[in-house]
Amino acid sequence: MRYKYIILGAGHAGLTIANYLKENNENNFILIEKENECGGLCRSKYVDDAYIDIGGGHFLDADNDEVYKFLFKYMPEIEWSKFDRISKIELNGEYIDHPIEANIWQLSQELQVEYLKSIAIAGCNIKNPKPEKFVEWIYWKLGEKIASDYMIPYNQKMFGDDLNDLGTYWLEKLPSVSFDETLLSCLNKRAYGKEPGHTRFYYPKNFGYGELWNRMGKNIINNLALNKKVSRLNVLSKKIETDSREKYEAEYIISTIPWICYDEIVGVPDEIINSIKKLKFSSTIIEYINHNIETDAHWIYYPNLDKKYHRILLRSNFLANSKGYWTETNKNRFDYTTKNFYFENEYAYPLNTIEKPKIMNDLLNYMKKHNIYGLGRWGEHNHYNSDKVVKLAIDLGKKLLKK
Repeated sequence: MRYKYIILGAGHAGLTIANYLKENNENNFILIEKENECGGLCRSKYVDDAYIDIGGGHFLDADNDEVYKFLFKYMPEIEWSKFDRISKIELNGEYIDHPIEANIWQLSQELQVEYLKSIAIAGCNIKNPKPEKFVEWIYWKLGEKIASDYMIPYNQKMFGDDLNDLGTYWLEKLPSVSFDETLLSCLNKRAYGKEPGHTRFYYPKNFGYGELWNRMGKNIINNLALNKKVSRLNVLSKKIETDSREKYEAEYIISTIPWICYDEIVGVPDEIINSIKKLKFSSTIIEYINHNIETDAHWIYYPNLDKKYHRILLRSNFLANSKGYWTETNKNRFDYTTKNFYFENEYAYPLNTIEKPKIMNDLLNYMKKHNIYGLGRWGEHNHYNSDKVVKLAIDLGKKLLKK
């Protein structure tokens, strides 16, 4: 079977570019998905009389009007509730608002003094050279107290203990913690500094976040092939083969699935094949807990290593007529003896290892020469939010339609 476009993976990246092509009168494409439903990490399941998002916490929090305009065609704005984000951090039994650097003033005075002293002598504030290793960089950037109480244990819980395998290039978005602003916040009991990203978000009034992507899948139902796992990619001939021996070829291939999940990639230099094997990722378990917590938070971060999960999503605070919450836990920390509903995501977070930028640059540039494009969280091996992926998919769609 031959098409102009083959799209691999019906998550938010694949669904967006597929629908964009259709909107622009291009129907010569096939979207291939290994699961029996669309949505990828943004899928939702009906559990205990309401929805949970089995890929973790996903919300629509775009700052781009083009993204809103595109998505609201499939699920109109009237079907969404809009929230001012409330997220909190649990620190030694106390809860403060996120981000930590702006809300230390909510802690006891004794702890405020400890944090202030630590921030004052943080490496970046006293002009020490910038370290290259992840753990040292966190201490340099945020100070010993924030690093040891929050950032280091939280990242260990999410990504594993080998934090120095991670690069520091992706951490530049972390703010430098200003001693002056932190002191002012403690004195005046309010947050100072730049407002963090994603301070407002949309969530469906009556569904999980997966409803949006279900509708986008239905819109391209005649171009959708479910329950088909891609096993082989031939780069030179632009052919793919599934586990069931079905074969497809195209002028262009858009891959939104993890590069490491192909059984075989043909027509690629050995050094690139070997580098793909070095890409790392973490897996997560989403577990539903039928218990209400007295808080107005939408989600809470837990750096305490004694708790296996690293965050919880309190669905009753953003989804009407629901109760309980769900946890997100690294697969390696999960207690499989639980009797609760849980769902495992093998591919949850791409890890920003030291080698990743070069691996992906070489891989994507080589593939692009053969009209094969990596797109989204897994196609680009980058921890993008869904709104960012939508924008990337729209932009790639525009580019391909001009060819």
